[in-house]
Amino acid sequence: MAHIVTDQNFADLVLKSKIPVMVDFFAEWCGPCKMIAPIVDELAGDYEGKVLIVKVNVDESMDTAQTYGVMSIPTLVFIKNGEEADRVTGALPKDALQEKLDALL
Repeated sequence: MAHIVTDQNFADLVLKSKIPVMVDFFAEWCGPCKMIAPIVDELAGDYEGKVLIVKVNVDESMDTAQTYGVMSIPTLVFIKNGEEADRVTGALPKDALQEKLDALL
């Protein structure tokens, strides 16, 4: 299961992470976000210990969403060593997300 992070703990949990991170920017009302939520949670289990997978609710953590220029959701930002390495917008299939995650390792 992906962890929820907020404006308050984003820097500590994501930017200071020793392993790569995938950040799922989402909203409760977003249809495509709901479509990929089970995939994101599944990937969190598949990559446990290798990639940290977290979710940021854009309605509750507007500062972080703004910092990353999130204009459409879902937006998935891939972070390595505290820096953005890649990003995708929209509901992608599991295999496409696995490719992105594998590229971080």
